[in-house]
Amino acid sequence: MLDRVLLTNDDGIDAPGMAVLEEIASQIAREVWVVAPEHDQSGQSHAISLHHALRISERGERRFGVSGTPGDCAALGLCHLMRETPPQLVLSGVNRGLNLGMETVFSGTVGGAMTAMMLGVPALALSQAFSQRDDVPWDTARSLAAKTIRSLLAIGWGEKAVLNINFPPIPAAEAGPMTLARQGEGMVAGMHVETRVDPRGMSYHWLNFKRGEIRQGPESDYSALRSGKIVVTPLRYDRTDNKAYAELAEHLPRFGE
Repeated sequence: MLDRVLLTNDDGIDAPGMAVLEEIASQIAREVWVVAPEHDQSGQSHAISLHHALRISERGERRFGVSGTPGDCAALGLCHLMRETPPQLVLSGVNRGLNLGMETVFSGTVGGAMTAMMLGVPALALSQAFSQRDDVPWDTARSLAAKTIRSLLAIGWGEKAVLNINFPPIPAAEAGPMTLARQGEGMVAGMHVETRVDPRGMSYHWLNFKRGEIRQGPESDYSALRSGKIVVTPLRYDRTDNKAYAELAEHLPRFGE
């Protein structure tokens, strides 16, 4: 049993996934702290608010809403609210919908966990996939997450990585075992811009992803999730592409040589 954990998310402090995460956290820690956005911050990635003030509202004992991003919440929690009593683990989620492939780059759920890892605290990002938007199988994460987290803590992982965990969109009893997978290509095939006109005759725009069937490669997170597994993928900040680096090294000097 851990002494204390810090929870955050990108769907907002009142999101159903946060309620699920609080239930999960209560099974693995004696003390649970919540520092989460006041409103939905999906797609904010690792963003930190440097040019405007942040406000904190108390939402109950050890529960705080923040007028900022998941990264802001992790920073405020670790560097301010819990500075004297730091957590042993940060959990970000449970996100409403999967976070796999290219979408992990945009994910605020992953971003909150990555910020915590950058600040020296082990972190996990948790997401619950669904097949129908109005019928998210929260009981799958609720039933399986605590055991999953305990198993990963027992194994351990590198201090420079966040573990990205996705639960399949099926009942807990049908979910396959926890399975290690690589970040795949994902299903993002572009961006779509929808333009509308407001009541004053001014145009405004909505951005959204275009998704399509894309070859995922070996050991991909998407393939593992589709087979009904609990998918675990270690993610890091270093995005150096080794293949491109090697190709460029044939024409450019390497620093330090």
